[in-house]
Amino acid sequence: MTSPDRKPAVQRLFHLLYGEPWWHLATLLASFALCGYAMAQLLTGDWRGVLEWAVGAAVIHDLVAVPLYGSADWLLHRAVRGSRPRSPRRIAVVNHIRVPAFVSLMLLLVYWPLISRDSAAQLRYATLLDAGVFRTRWMAVTGVLFGLSGLHLAYRLWRDRGKAPV
Repeated sequence: MTSPDRKPAVQRLFHLLYGEPWWHLATLLASFALCGYAMAQLLTGDWRGVLEWAVGAAVIHDLVAVPLYGSADWLLHRAVRGSRPRSPRRIAVVNHIRVPAFVSLMLLLVYWPLISRDSAAQLRYATLLDAGVFRTRWMAVTGVLFGLSGLHLAYRLWRDRGKAPV
């Protein structure tokens, strides 16, 4: 195994110019190729529908979602006020609320038709399964996420109780 000082000159030059190892660029190019192939396959059918969906999703995200979660994050920071605005303790509390809320909202977004029971008839027809369990399971997963996050926060605060605040 070679040390960083004994790398070949080409590798050192590439790392100096690109800033990352060669395999980083190779992985990035491979992922672009895969995404390009997927997009080409997707656009062979209903390209106008895909384009409308992509533009609509971008507009809704920028005009609706960003102000909503920006405002929610601002309110969360206001609710978890501390003596210092950027204290590590305050940031830990905010992050231990933010992460389970994000995961729970992503699950809600993905499974909304089943949670709201809008597609209960289609699910029963396709799978012979009852869609009535999704709402309670989502609520249980959300409760477990917040509970585990709260326990982890309590452990962190207990562990760091003797340390001086930064």
